[in-house]
Amino acid sequence: MDFVKFGIIGTGAVWGYHRLGAKNNPKIKFISAYDTNERNLNRAAKFSKLKTYSKLDDFFKSDIDAVLVMVPHYLHKDIVVAAAEAGKHVICEKPMATTLEECDDMITATKKAGIKFMIAENHRFLPAHQYIKDIIDRGLIGDVFFGRSYEGAFVTADQFLDPNKWNFTYDKGGGGVVADQGVHKFTFLNWLLGEVYSAQSWLGKAINSPPNKGEDTAIVLLRYRSGAMITVDISSLTIHPLTNRTELHGTKGTILEDHSWEKPVQIFSSHLDAEVKGEFYSPTIEHGPFPKYYKISMGYEDAYFAECILEDKTPEFTPEQAKQGVAIVLLSYLSAKKGDFATMDDLMKIYNTIGTRSILEGLDKVVKKNYEHIKWEL
Repeated sequence: MDFVKFGIIGTGAVWGYHRLGAKNNPKIKFISAYDTNERNLNRAAKFSKLKTYSKLDDFFKSDIDAVLVMVPHYLHKDIVVAAAEAGKHVICEKPMATTLEECDDMITATKKAGIKFMIAENHRFLPAHQYIKDIIDRGLIGDVFFGRSYEGAFVTADQFLDPNKWNFTYDKGGGGVVADQGVHKFTFLNWLLGEVYSAQSWLGKAINSPPNKGEDTAIVLLRYRSGAMITVDISSLTIHPLTNRTELHGTKGTILEDHSWEKPVQIFSSHLDAEVKGEFYSPTIEHGPFPKYYKISMGYEDAYFAECILEDKTPEFTPEQAKQGVAIVLLSYLSAKKGDFATMDDLMKIYNTIGTRSILEGLDKVVKKNYEHIKWEL
């Protein structure tokens, strides 16, 4: 087999980034599509010359090797399990699922089927992030003890104000911005720093959205088992150049990253092996401000998964690691419900007894209604 024949499930906005990222890659052929939204399905088929399917069973019986899943979060588990049972390799958009139990079902089904399975966490494949990972692993900034990170993605107000849109809902989205955007940072930081010990979070609503909608702004303080303390700030309402930022301070230096910069990383290192010692410098890294970095990271992500299939190797980014990102989402929500910090041990007690779906229940009651003190002006 010289290339992987992919079918796509879900033809919304994120499909466009995957399509551009995989363009001209001889190892990837997108050949078919399934979506319950007929308008989106026909539009995707027209631009990408895809064969369309209105029935999922017929789609799975078609001549495809793998599927790319891009559907609302609450559908991830059932579709991944169905794809695995059909013998198709699966790459599924983040977050992996809305609960740890759903993650478990996905892991069990894909292992039983013996297929390749990976979550499409594009932050893991961004060249700037891989560069940062290498710098930390080489000890060039020493032991990281403090940091802060920002995940912001402005969306139109109707995404929060319309109760019928699944985005940012507790039941279908798995929560507000912590679930939708924070999972990016949680998975990325875990990759760099290891396991989280505890979280303390503050959830807020800056606009008066319906009760089924989660927080639109949040601050999460993470403490890692290594001793590092990191704050993660998350919002979908802030107006700014579309970007993400991370700042990490270690015993031998500092890393500054901003996706809006042409050269996205600045490093200060006192290490003897530093490329430039004792002053900030910006290495040359493949990058481009939004939307280019989406295209770059998703292109590498999809290419890597195709290579895993073609070369019969297990993806380095495992479903168990993706599950940990979901765990930190739920840990953050548990902290908000407690009104205090929560540990992973606290989360595991719930996981092993009443189940983690319970954490999402009643969350609206603990989200701070900050809009009561805010005056919006257009």
